Amino acid sequence: MQNSRHVSLLKSGQDQVLTIPHELALSGTEVLLRKEGHRLIIEPISSSSLLSLLTTLQDVTDSFPDIDEGLLLLDDITL
Repeated sequence: MQNSRHVSLLKSGQDQVLTIPHELALSGTEVLLRKEGHRLIIEPISSSSLLSLLTTLQDVTDSFPDIDEGLLLLDDITL
């Protein structure tokens, strides 16, 4: 696969349109677009799952209160 390719910019109203050749196509449907000096940087935004997000979080070290304290055991409840 080529790392670069000469392409044309088109006008669509007030916007410029860039057609990305299939060999340079990005996965997904959204990108992050930013300008650094004279360079235009296009980065794919990965559609990550909730599970992959949760794996990046730090472990919770807080102690939680015992919310069952003082309640009857389920076996001791009669209706």
